[in-house]
Amino acid sequence: MNNPTPAFYTPNWPAPARVRALQTTRLGGHSLPPYASLNLGQHVGDDPQQVAANRAIVAAACGSQPRWLNQVHGVAVVDAAAITQPVDADASYSRTPGVVSVVMTADCLPLLFCDRAGTVVAAAHAGWRGLCHGVIEATVAKMDCPASEILVWLGPAIGPSAFEVGDEVRAAFMAIDAQAEQAFVTQGGGKWLADIYLLARQRLHTLGITAIYGGDQCTVTQAETYFSYRRDGQTGRLASLIWLE
Repeated sequence: MNNPTPAFYTPNWPAPARVRALQTTRLGGHSLPPYASLNLGQHVGDDPQQVAANRAIVAAACGSQPRWLNQVHGVAVVDAAAITQPVDADASYSRTPGVVSVVMTADCLPLLFCDRAGTVVAAAHAGWRGLCHGVIEATVAKMDCPASEILVWLGPAIGPSAFEVGDEVRAAFMAIDAQAEQAFVTQGGGKWLADIYLLARQRLHTLGITAIYGGDQCTVTQAETYFSYRRDGQTGRLASLIWLE
């Protein structure tokens, strides 16, 4: 990781020079506990003025106002350049320089996408429902370029030792793709540990995408760096941002 400030780091992936990306941490902001300190979510009960100040920090780092979404754990993907106020969607893409695609998370998996030529970028929010029902596939479809040309970075999410789910989650994934079985480890009593990073890699590989980076963080266990809803309940939100210069 390259840390320009404690508030951000730059994803470690071989994106073309024209593609810029940032991952926020929980550090370097204005919010008070339990949202300390760089909370970017307006919907979590934090002081709106503090959130606005935090979002201003992020906008300054990007050089442009991010195009925020109202995330609903679905599969809708929108053109970030068309967003003038938050819309119900869980991913956005952009071919327009200076337009910042962004998703917020606090255990769900954020994915950043670009093509090798640096002509299109995208950001997707993949909780287990969105991941299961095809938000990755929908995002890649909007990019409209060959799978061999796509690079993906998997941002900080709940790790495989912390993501306990029930039988219904495992069954939902396996109903779509039998290989998903590899991503679940039984804990007994109808409970499983799920590897959301592996589930995402499986879906990407099925699409023919092999240039996959990141996927080595855990929002639950890395409490000093990341917000985690599973760990804390009432907490802030991280942002994963990408844009074309």
